[in-house]
Amino acid sequence: MHSISPDIYWTGYIDWDLRNFHGYDTPSGSTYNSYLILDEKPTLIDTVKYYGFDEMISRIKEVIDPDKIQYIISNHTEMDHSGSIDSLLKFCPQAQVVCSPKGCEGLRKHFLPSGTRSEKDWNFKVVNTGDELNIGKRTLKFFLMPMVHWPDSMATYSPQDKILFPNDAFGQHRASVERYADEAGADVIFEDAAKYYANIVMPYGNQVLKALEALKPMVIDMICPSHGLIWRRKEDIAKIVHLYEKWANYQADKKVLIVYDTMWNSTKQMAEKLQEIFDREGIFVKLVSLQAGHMSDIVTDILTSKLVIFGTPILNNRMLPTMAGLLMYLKGLKCRNKYAMTFGSYGWSMVGFKELETSIQDAGFELVGQGKYVQFIPSASDLEGLAYAVTTAKTLIGQ
Repeated sequence: MHSISPDIYWTGYIDWDLRNFHGYDTPSGSTYNSYLILDEKPTLIDTVKYYGFDEMISRIKEVIDPDKIQYIISNHTEMDHSGSIDSLLKFCPQAQVVCSPKGCEGLRKHFLPSGTRSEKDWNFKVVNTGDELNIGKRTLKFFLMPMVHWPDSMATYSPQDKILFPNDAFGQHRASVERYADEAGADVIFEDAAKYYANIVMPYGNQVLKALEALKPMVIDMICPSHGLIWRRKEDIAKIVHLYEKWANYQADKKVLIVYDTMWNSTKQMAEKLQEIFDREGIFVKLVSLQAGHMSDIVTDILTSKLVIFGTPILNNRMLPTMAGLLMYLKGLKCRNKYAMTFGSYGWSMVGFKELETSIQDAGFELVGQGKYVQFIPSASDLEGLAYAVTTAKTLIGQ
């Protein structure tokens, strides 16, 4: 039993073994957070993934007989949060399921498909922005956050506790016995939050800004997301909100990222020379190999980099599949306000570099300068010629 505030309990599930979240590398696992509010009408905010139900219900039973739950708030339909609603309703069949209009549609399509169950089996209470729900000493408030990151997403706020329950917003993937960011080391959790934003929330900057605007009138002493650690220190809450505003405005640091793959080390030689040149000029640069770095970690570096330099050799008249995969992934994430340059090695045809350049532009980058492509193995002069990138980079990142 873990009380996060008087009469509010964390009742979630710790997923220690999770290592992949639909393509997102999760080496530290994750948590599916659920929160029980004890009041005249006991209320559960979000549930957990279906296989974590037993752990969730055992935590609830430590605090209350589940039959007493009057409301189950579903801030988001995705099944890592809604997957245990049906099982929970067997314990509290009278409970109302509180959700957004799109949430109601989504939950019915996920769990009450036509012809298999009657829609009356779930007692829905649909809410919109500004709606309130009195549960006794507390009056919970709701506001919709469409496309942060699903159309149904919403947040729940308890003014009496000054606690925001924003579901996926401000979350991270991390399994931990600690419940608070400051207990686990806030710097590490901020890094987790950046990775989460980059891989899940980045396409929805405009919607995030609208959600942040809605938060401004609220006094918030705690942010309880549905993944990862809770934010409770004022300085941490201020920082994560500031970072979300920065990321939603697609603002990046004065940083260069070089990401590449190689076959016979020619492209690697070029990548390492570029890094050496930028280092020499005092420009913050990071070098990442697609063979060594996971795509979701590379995307996190892209989130904070103003200029990204992509390097690949040519295989069968095309860029390497690893680079193609990264760029396809980035296309879905809809990067903005970022610049890109290219380099690589080829054997007898350069046609694959056109595909590289087009794919980079399709992923939302502004391509600058001429790509530097060498046949077979780069000479000493080829490598020194890469210095052209420094002038361009300094102009772009304002250094």
